[in-house]
Amino acid sequence: MSEIHFASFIPAPWSRVASTARGGVGARLPRRLTQVALATGDAGAFALAYLVLMPFSTLIGGPNFARIAILLATAVIVLHASARLYPGYRLQPCEQLRRRVLATCKVAAIAAFAAILLTERPQLALAVVAFLALGLIGQPFMHWVAMQACRRLGLWGERAVILAGPNRAPTLIDYFTRNWQHGLRPVPAGAPDTPGSTAACIAVIADETLLTTADLATARRHFSEIVLLADTPYFKVAGLRPADIDGQFGLRLATGEQRPESALARRAADLAIAIPAALVSAPFLLLAAAAIYLVDPGPVFFRQPREGLAGRTIRVLKVRTMYRDAEQRLEALLATDAAARAEWSTHFKLKQDPRILPVVGHLLRSTSLDELPQLVNVIAGDMGIVGPRPFPEYHLNAMNAEFRHRRRSVIPGLTGLWQISERSDADLELQRQLDEFYIDNRSPWFDGHIVLRTIPAIFRRSGA
Repeated sequence: MSEIHFASFIPAPWSRVASTARGGVGARLPRRLTQVALATGDAGAFALAYLVLMPFSTLIGGPNFARIAILLATAVIVLHASARLYPGYRLQPCEQLRRRVLATCKVAAIAAFAAILLTERPQLALAVVAFLALGLIGQPFMHWVAMQACRRLGLWGERAVILAGPNRAPTLIDYFTRNWQHGLRPVPAGAPDTPGSTAACIAVIADETLLTTADLATARRHFSEIVLLADTPYFKVAGLRPADIDGQFGLRLATGEQRPESALARRAADLAIAIPAALVSAPFLLLAAAAIYLVDPGPVFFRQPREGLAGRTIRVLKVRTMYRDAEQRLEALLATDAAARAEWSTHFKLKQDPRILPVVGHLLRSTSLDELPQLVNVIAGDMGIVGPRPFPEYHLNAMNAEFRHRRRSVIPGLTGLWQISERSDADLELQRQLDEFYIDNRSPWFDGHIVLRTIPAIFRRSGA
């Protein structure tokens, strides 16, 4: 096949799709409704199992059986959700089966443990086993009913642009159209946009042409997600074997997009950390406020406008660690000291900063305690515990438009990767590298690692 230029696959209509797909509740709503429908279908299977056994409730334990039934049904739904089976898009059928079997085995282990505890109530133990068996038998049928309902309502699947050569694209479009349960609604490259559509638009790349860095940057701006298609029964696409990539239909290239289902868990974790931390830190901040007022009387706390999620302006709360005429002091120094100007243009901070209050200001900044009031911003939802730091406008102006767009795609944080790696010793290019790595790879485990590393980084007091 002759070489195909990637840019030719991204006509103007898809930029309109992307502007809708990359944000907004409307783009996520069909997926969330599908998740709810599938979970409801699974719950319905266990509700039917309970109705079948209910005539025997007086013999098998009454209220105790009802409580155990609810526990088991909830465990099934939670385990299926944790295995990302709601909705389970783009998983190979064998991978779907593997995840379902593992989830079933875990629930069976819970049921076995419950039966062991109920050895003195053999009727109840038998009822638990019967309930689980009936529920698991009915679950695939109810799951299929929920999938069909979502499909008929137009909720099922995500729009996917098939980026492939003229010989491959029609075959792949036909395959994913017939096998709709895979969750891809394929459209050819260059197809006109559907008026009013808010469904996510994915780029599925199935071509031998090696993508350059510029190609990927272009694709990121135009599509909500990029997938390099693995080998299929019809084509050896790229030598990627689905078994080696967690049973997925393709390799998901990093876009920095947060999974909608993780937003609630991330918010809960932020509040679980921020509220206790704010209560513990309050006495220390009051002592610091008193010390600041003694050195330089005036307002101790202040709010500074910063750029938040989606470019929204947020008011970041800080402890004042500088003289009230700090800006005039800085301008006077930069006007007369070339070395200070060079340091400022590289790091936007000075090691010998005339603006900082003696002793108390240096102590607060070197330990980053001046940032603790931003726990209020975390509680308010303007920031998270972990994320790219919200920089002042003069710092952002030194960044190019693409990097600023990437940073706006996630909520800013109280701490971040470059704070635990280099802190303010990092120049602008290294800050960009660290922030982009975090955005591309963010996860609850990565956030936990950063939180744990933040504490020793503060005590080292280096690079603050």
